[in-house]
Amino acid sequence: MEMVRNIPFFSIMLAMFSGPVCSVLPGKVARKVNAAVITVVMIMSAVLLRYLVINGESFVYMMGHFPAPWGNEIRAGVLEAGMAMFFCIIMLLSVSGGIKKLYDEVVESKHNLYYVLVGLMLSSLLALVYTNDLFTAYVFVEINTISACGLIMIRENGRTIEAAVRYMIMSLIGSAMILLGICVLYDITGHLLMSNIKESVEVLVSGGRYPEPLLCVVALMSVGLAIKCALFPFHAWLPDAYGYSTVSSAAILSSLVSKGYIFLLIKIIYRVIGFDIYRNSGVIDVLFIFGLAGMIFGSVSAIRENDIRRMIAYSSVAQIGYIFMGIGMGTQFGMVAAIFHMLSHASTKSLLFISAIGLTDVSDGSRKFGPLTGSGYRNRIAGIAFAVGALSMVGVPLFSGFISKLLFAEAAVNLTGRMLPVLIVLGISTILNAIYFMKTVIRIYTPVDDSPYPHVHMRQVPLYAAVLVVFVILNVTLGVMSDFITGLISTGLEMFS
Repeated sequence: MEMVRNIPFFSIMLAMFSGPVCSVLPGKVARKVNAAVITVVMIMSAVLLRYLVINGESFVYMMGHFPAPWGNEIRAGVLEAGMAMFFCIIMLLSVSGGIKKLYDEVVESKHNLYYVLVGLMLSSLLALVYTNDLFTAYVFVEINTISACGLIMIRENGRTIEAAVRYMIMSLIGSAMILLGICVLYDITGHLLMSNIKESVEVLVSGGRYPEPLLCVVALMSVGLAIKCALFPFHAWLPDAYGYSTVSSAAILSSLVSKGYIFLLIKIIYRVIGFDIYRNSGVIDVLFIFGLAGMIFGSVSAIRENDIRRMIAYSSVAQIGYIFMGIGMGTQFGMVAAIFHMLSHASTKSLLFISAIGLTDVSDGSRKFGPLTGSGYRNRIAGIAFAVGALSMVGVPLFSGFISKLLFAEAAVNLTGRMLPVLIVLGISTILNAIYFMKTVIRIYTPVDDSPYPHVHMRQVPLYAAVLVVFVILNVTLGVMSDFITGLISTGLEMFS
């Protein structure tokens, strides 16, 4: 076996064992260890991606070299390696961009515990990306949930504890539905490996056997993951969880956690149920409708907010709606658009959360729009970065958000019965996005005479400024190199099945 084929396993284990190591280290040392681990995993993922692109086919890694049903499997293709590398990039930038606020908001004795949670979160995301075993995926879904709750409540104030409890309740409902779906699926197929389940499902469907249990499985697992992703109308926990946690936690939760669950859903669609069977189940129509509703409701809720952090959080409800709308189209092109939007939203949402904290810091810590007036002048790098993120979310050319909306529109053309709803809701959502994001940009760039608040130059916060610059470059890169990236996504989807 070529050494490069061990990278998925090593990546998961390295991230997982970084947690116990960080638990016994001082906070600053734990931060360096965590950053080093994320960087190493990112480099390994890039090496794996290059290997897979050159090789042109995916591969299966058997844990312990035992085949099913005794062994466990990891499967890697272009899409998995690319997503793992991207998750590491966003994780590293999100943690680095919020270091200063972490020191201010979390007691020093718990700094190392924060990096324990980050390590566990990264390992769970990598496992969701790579695993070819459905029950293993469920185990890491739970690890992901526990890590996310810890990242929310580590500030230890009333609002974060309440937000973590609400998140836990909703997330456990979703987990229960996923587990129930896995149990039923195991009962009728006798397998837990995704590839084996798919073969059994195809035989059952062709023979007309167990149609109702299969429909229940598809519904349970889809709705369970939709709840964990905060798809409308299951989003009630999201604004507080994103709005009151530390800025790094908010960036990680909004950019990565939901994307890990969506990626697992895509794997279930392609590798467990089968794309054609899933498309004909009718569940995909429900996801499509919820996606369209979320695009409108999330944007309307964002317009009504007077808190910049909660406004960005409600924007995530709308953006999750975009992704599920793409999945709900039931076409390969719609799926490509949905996956590209996952990348666009992850890079942009982290950028918005990290830049917003720089604006609130020069506004006496207030997150209300009144004190934020003119904050783009008081912290120029944060103002520019927020404006870039806002323009991307609205869909201005050159940025990744424009490509996302263009891909969705192209996917909708010639889509019988769904073209008109997609294009109409896409247009309305874009207008609503422009209302609340441009309102905010105008607010932060409205001059204020004799402002009592301090000014911050990028030389005073070099790491923070560097993170924002990299985020902006990443966003523009996704927009400029969209043809290459969508090509990789299409290749990865072909390897999926």
